[in-house]
Order: sequence, then structure tokens, then C-alpha cells
Amino acid sequence: MELMMLTNNSVEEIVEEVMKPGILKSFLEKLPEKALQLGVRVLLAVLCFLIGVQLIKLIRKIIKKSMQRAGAELGAVQFVDSFVKAALYILLVLMLASSFGVDAASIVAVLGSAGVAIGLAIQGSLSNLAGGVLILLLKPFRVGDYIVESSTGKEGTVTEIQIFYTRLLTVDNKTVILPNGSLANNSIVNITAQANRRMDISVSVSYSADLKRTKEVLFNVLQKDEAVLKDKERVVFVDELGASGVNLGVRCWFKQEDYWAGKWRITENCKLALDEAGIEIPFNQLDVHLKQNPDRNETI
Repeated sequence: MELMMLTNNSVEEIVEEVMKPGILKSFLEKLPEKALQLGVRVLLAVLCFLIGVQLIKLIRKIIKKSMQRAGAELGAVQFVDSFVKAALYILLVLMLASSFGVDAASIVAVLGSAGVAIGLAIQGSLSNLAGGVLILLLKPFRVGDYIVESSTGKEGTVTEIQIFYTRLLTVDNKTVILPNGSLANNSIVNITAQANRRMDISVSVSYSADLKRTKEVLFNVLQKDEAVLKDKERVVFVDELGASGVNLGVRCWFKQEDYWAGKWRITENCKLALDEAGIEIPFNQLDVHLKQNPDRNETI
């Protein structure tokens, strides 16, 4: 009870002290000046921020042009650009905070003391950052390569390599964003890493067909196609004796940019050539044999 009475008396004394005419009058007189100072500081901070944004753009532009003149890969340029952008914006925010009286050393000390918690919270982002560095160092793919990521099966053309993520563009014009950590830790199939690509298609013909004649017809299709690389392997071979026909393999090589158009064209031309030569492409079929049971005089 006595403690409550002392507390109430202390509060009343403070209120009386603040409400004294001299103190209140001094506060009201200084209020416009302090408000003006605060407004000026806010205005200067906004102005400094806008100037800083333009300086960051200028610095990024200089770095990108310097790397391009040095012959750096597009992926490396994109990665460094995104890293510099993040670092400069963090520096700008720290400078603006210092202008409002916030000690930058105190901010660094607080971040350092909370380093463990921050590390646990952003461990996925740190893994992606490390993955991006590994991609740039080891170069499993570059911007413009067509890749397939094994764990998810996502595939597409690499359009951008940033700090944490890599962007792919699929053949149906969809953007796929993959974390660099998963790309660095999983197997990747780089389809366009080599200049040339082998094409294999399977063609089935009837058992009654003349195999030598069939192979000649199919080989002529490869011979007449201008996009087929003539200095690479071109072969037609018996691949399998199937249930309904003889399966032949047709193999040749194309340049990467000609692969899909060439595969579709060769497949169509094989069908047309076989039709023109009168060689049958069989349907799936099942032969049923009827056997007479002499003891019971019935067919089974």
C-alpha cells in the first residue's frame, strides 16, 4: 500500500513538473524548430537515397561494361551484377541510418551477435549463394544452354544466372526458376554443350519385307537430307526382332540447331520412302492357332 502511494505521488510530481508554465512554454517554442529540423533531415535522406540509387545504377553499368569488354561470360556478368546490387543497397541503407543518429557499429554488433540465428534462418539462401559461385567456377552450363535438372525433371534454356536462382525458358515459353543450391548438388544434363547431336529413330517393317532393300531405302533418306552431317556416322541396322515385325534403327548426326527439325523430317521421309517402295510397316498383331482334339472331337 505504501509502495502504491509513493508511486502515485511520484507520477503526480512528474505531471506537475511537466505542466509548469515555463517548461511547457519552452517545449512549445522549440517544437516548430525541431519539426523543421526533422523534416529537413527526412528530405535530405530521401534526396540522398535517390542520388544513391542513381549512383548504384551507374556503378553497375560500369562494372557490366568492363566485364563484357574483358570477355566475361554472360552468366558471370549477371551473377556479379546482382551481387554488387545487393551489397551497394545494404551499404546505402546503413549510411542513411547513420544520418539519423543510428550507429553503424552498433548495427554491425547486433548483427554479429545474432549471426547464429540469422545463419540458421537463411541457410537455404546461403546454400543457393554457394551454389551460384560453384556454377560460375565449374561451368556445368552457361547462359544459352539447354539443360535438364534430374531431381525435378525441369528443363529449358538458361536465360539468367543470379545470386540465388537460375532462370530457364521452356520450349512453350514458360519461365522456370530453380535455386542454385539444387542445381549444384544434383546431376544436370547439358543437352547443347556439344556442337553436334546424334539422332536415333526406330522403324518397324514386316517380317516378309526384304531387309537389304529396306536398309537401302532408309539409308537413301539419310543420304538425300542436306542437314545430315556426311562426315559423321550414318547407319541403318537391325535393332530387334519384335513380336509384330523387324525393328530397324536409323542413326545419323545433326548440328544442335538442326536437330529437332531434322528428326521430324527424317521420320516423315522414312515413312514416305517405305510407302513408295511398297514396304509394309506392320500393325501390332496376334496370331491365334486352332487345334483339333481327336479324343473329344472338339476344337481347342
